[in-house]
Amino acid sequence: MNTVQNFVSPSKYNIKCPYPMTPEFIVVHNTANDASASNEVAYMIRNDNKVSFHYAVDDKAIVQGVPENRNAWHAGDGASGPGNRKGIGIEICYSKSGGKRFEEAEKLAAKFIAYKLYEKGWGIDKVKKHQDFSNKYCPHRTLDMGWQRFLDMVKSELDKLKGGAAVSDKNVPSSWAKEAWDWAKKEGLLDGTRPKDTMTREEMVTMLHRYHKKVAQK
Repeated sequence: MNTVQNFVSPSKYNIKCPYPMTPEFIVVHNTANDASASNEVAYMIRNDNKVSFHYAVDDKAIVQGVPENRNAWHAGDGASGPGNRKGIGIEICYSKSGGKRFEEAEKLAAKFIAYKLYEKGWGIDKVKKHQDFSNKYCPHRTLDMGWQRFLDMVKSELDKLKGGAAVSDKNVPSSWAKEAWDWAKKEGLLDGTRPKDTMTREEMVTMLHRYHKKVAQK
C-alpha cells in the first residue's frame, strides 16, 4: 500500500526510538484528537517528548514517522515492555469527534493492518490494542464501537488479500513444472493458461493430438 514517509531525524533517535526492533505484532491506537495523519506525524517528530509511533492513518493517507526496525514509545508499558519494544504502533486519526472521517480512517487502517499482516505472514492474533499493555482505554472510539467489529474488518481485508494471492498463484506453474510447462507452451500443445486447473478428457485428447501432429511426427 502507498505510504508517505516523514521520518524522525536520526538526531532524535535517542528520544523517539532509541532501540533496534524486530517487530512481533501491531498495536492499535486512536489519536484522541482531530488532526490529520500528516499533522500527527509532523508534530510527533518535531517535539522532544518521549512519545512516538510508527504510523498515523486518516481517511486519505498513511504516514510513517518511525522506521519499523526501531522501537517507539506508544504502548505505555515502560522501557522494556513488549508493547514499546516489539509492537508496531498505528494511530487512527479523527477519533476525538468521530463521525464519517473517523469511520473512513478506521476502514483505511483496517486495510493497512491487513496488508502488514499479509506482508509479514502474521495472523489476526498479531493485532493488539493499546489497552492490552497499559490498561489505558485506547483505542477509545474503536473500543466504543466494538473491538471485535474492528478485528472482523481487518480479517475481511486479510482474507481478500489471501484470496487474491491464491488466484495469482493458480496462474503460475510450480517451480518443478515450469520447464515442462514452458516447453509445452512453446510447442503449441497448450495456450499457457490455467497451469494448476484440472484437465477435462477433451483437453487431454486435444493435447495428445497436438503432440502427435507437432512433435511425434517431426
